[in-house]
Amino acid sequence: MIKKIAIVIVLLIAGVLIFAATKPDTFRVQRSAGIKAPPEKVFAILNDFQKWGSWSPWEKKDPAMKRTWGAVTSGKGAKYAWEGNSDVGKGSMEIAESSPSSRLTIKLDFIEPFEAHNIVDFTLESKGDATNVTWAMQGDTPYFAKIIHVFINMDNMVGKDFEAGLANLKAAAEK
Repeated sequence: MIKKIAIVIVLLIAGVLIFAATKPDTFRVQRSAGIKAPPEKVFAILNDFQKWGSWSPWEKKDPAMKRTWGAVTSGKGAKYAWEGNSDVGKGSMEIAESSPSSRLTIKLDFIEPFEAHNIVDFTLESKGDATNVTWAMQGDTPYFAKIIHVFINMDNMVGKDFEAGLANLKAAAEK
């Protein structure tokens, strides 16, 4: 009986490992929202790391988070690092591209609870008296992450935070 249980457990583990190998090598999470504010106003909030406290969903998950800004806090080359509780972990960001009122690209590096290197893009499109903001994150999916993705849906997990962040950004920009 124990031998049969052991065989079933080994087969289940092998099945998970094989299934994980079929997962994509990259991921992308993306959400969009309309904000009744001009692109310049929305961009000014996104482009300055010191303004992220007004809208970033992770800032609210750990108000005691330690934050460090570089000598430059906005525009290309701006840097921001954080260290917080298990909800926010530890990592850093650097603005890699800043195209006023239209696009912002950020290099995002997580150190804890796991190492990951991703690219975050914000694109802004004027739509009459509003701005359509698209927030996307993409990166590689190493094999270990593929195993985790068998059990956790990255799009749902991170997507909820993006939706909350966009709602906060909307509130901040529409003031």
